[in-house]
Amino acid sequence: MAQIIAEVSRTFNEFLLLPNRTRTDCSPATVDLRTPLVRHLPGEAPAIELHSPFTSAIMQAVSTPELAIALARNGGLSFLHHNQPVQDQAAAVRQVKNFKAGFVTSDTNVRPDDSLGRLADVMRRTGHSTAAVTHDGTAAGRLLGLVTSRDFHPQRHDLDGPVSGRMTAIADLAHCGPDTTLSEANARLWDERLDCLPVLDAEGHLQHLVFRSDYTDNKRFPNQAVDAAKRLRVGAGVNTHDYRERVPALVEAGADVLCFDSSDGYSDWQAQALTWVKKHHPEIPVGGGNVVDGEAFTFLAEAGADFVKVGVGGGSICITRDQKGIGRGQASAVLDVAAARDAFRERTGEYVPICSDGGLVHDYHVALALAMGADFVMMGRYFARFDQAAGAKLPTRDGFVKEYWGEGSNRARNWQRYGQGGQGLVFEEGVDGYVPYAGDLNEGLALTIAKLKTTMVSCGSTTLPEFQSTARLTLVSDQSFQESHANVTLRDTPPALA
Repeated sequence: MAQIIAEVSRTFNEFLLLPNRTRTDCSPATVDLRTPLVRHLPGEAPAIELHSPFTSAIMQAVSTPELAIALARNGGLSFLHHNQPVQDQAAAVRQVKNFKAGFVTSDTNVRPDDSLGRLADVMRRTGHSTAAVTHDGTAAGRLLGLVTSRDFHPQRHDLDGPVSGRMTAIADLAHCGPDTTLSEANARLWDERLDCLPVLDAEGHLQHLVFRSDYTDNKRFPNQAVDAAKRLRVGAGVNTHDYRERVPALVEAGADVLCFDSSDGYSDWQAQALTWVKKHHPEIPVGGGNVVDGEAFTFLAEAGADFVKVGVGGGSICITRDQKGIGRGQASAVLDVAAARDAFRERTGEYVPICSDGGLVHDYHVALALAMGADFVMMGRYFARFDQAAGAKLPTRDGFVKEYWGEGSNRARNWQRYGQGGQGLVFEEGVDGYVPYAGDLNEGLALTIAKLKTTMVSCGSTTLPEFQSTARLTLVSDQSFQESHANVTLRDTPPALA
């Protein structure tokens, strides 16, 4: 007969943290959110460490190169999705690895014989006031000059006239070569009183622009996730079908870490794929998942997974539980797998981090997941709300929304991930919808991090290991859950001043 697991399947909503004593040395400024990403020996530094415990989901609607750049600059990491041709995913990895903080790829470009009217249209579309004038009008063309909004005025100058008549020619522009460091470029900007410094290759083709206005912006990100060469880190998702072709291309492109992406990772297929990667590309860390119990964690850890993702059916766009009756409450899954992770460490002497993936509806759920033992979290809906995500921003009567669709939806067409048989989805395990628009990732994530730090302070912790070892949790009744929410009529507008 079927085995019955006596424990109730619980979600994060069913728990609250109890405050611990807050020491005088415990403040948001002293909280350290560093956390291991990959397998390592206890007491030794992991090969890859996150400066903040956030990763973005392996989803078309979420992890773009733009989002990967923004998240890595904030200390986290994105996993670029694999539901695309191998060469396209590899190109996306290269785009992130080639990003240089402060070195901007020009997106406002014209040819010298373009009209000033077209220039005005391009500036209006991009919102930028400096345009590169290249021989072919591309960001990588031979630079002939620069033109800014201070060089012409639509009401004063003939918009049918050529850009060449108002630009500053390259002969009169300060510029630098490709080996220039950001520090050297910034020094020239200030010493020579420049607003913009073009970076050119040996043939005079434009590579980047460095702006004085970006100087302070670079100081905003002191905790960037970077490799030994100071390049931003980025991960990539892979599947158990074409990994023999996909993995070598992603490694060659410079991916820092890979992760097998499956709705159910407790399978011989994934174990075989992990073994193949470890044999042929031992230099690249690779994660596995998803699982919901300790038995499945141990299976993947023994197969070579460098971290394991936890969660089946808890995503906001996932309907696997509705369709197949498979899954587990995310809190119960994390607690069970964390116990297995600790037992594996005691038995083998190796620490295999776990990632809580799904079931994170509110910011405080992140704190609960980490307190329960997760080393980091992976989120889809959360990141899909931001400008850097792939979904279109659409107006509604009540404000803006962003498109968000699951990998198990017909829109994603990611049939290989779900193993339903045949060459397509027999039934959907995800939905296609919208999430409220939340603006820029940098601002939104800063708010979430601030909440996490203050929660840890209230629990008397300044590091994630300390948080996990000392956190106290209590179950929440329905009545105490209701008590957690505001119970007054909220004011829509501030009161008038007397």
